[in-house]
Amino acid sequence: MLSGIRVLIVEDEALVAATLSDVVENAGGEIVGVARTVSEARELIRRLTFDAAVLDLHLPDGDVTPVLEAIHARRAPTIVYSGDEVPEKVRARHPELIALRKPVLPGRLMAEILRARRTGL
Repeated sequence: MLSGIRVLIVEDEALVAATLSDVVENAGGEIVGVARTVSEARELIRRLTFDAAVLDLHLPDGDVTPVLEAIHARRAPTIVYSGDEVPEKVRARHPELIALRKPVLPGRLMAEILRARRTGL
């Protein structure tokens, strides 16, 4: 289903990151990196090539907005995967942003990654 799609995961909870990685890999996708902080995410975004990103809104070292902006600057579709709603300021700037509230069934996550890739979100 996700064959050939390279995914960056930005998630600070190790178990959630591992679960997301398993879902993507079991669907034929490739995890190119996992970042647990804003600073790690920014470094990976600079160094890696990826087709989509799954992004948690709450990271331990600060506001995730710069990470979202850096991913969008690379024109990579982003799926927000968080326990909270997308803040209004983020939603206003990125109205097309796909946001899923934890937990989500694996099939839904895969479908949203594919939809984001198809539509270029």
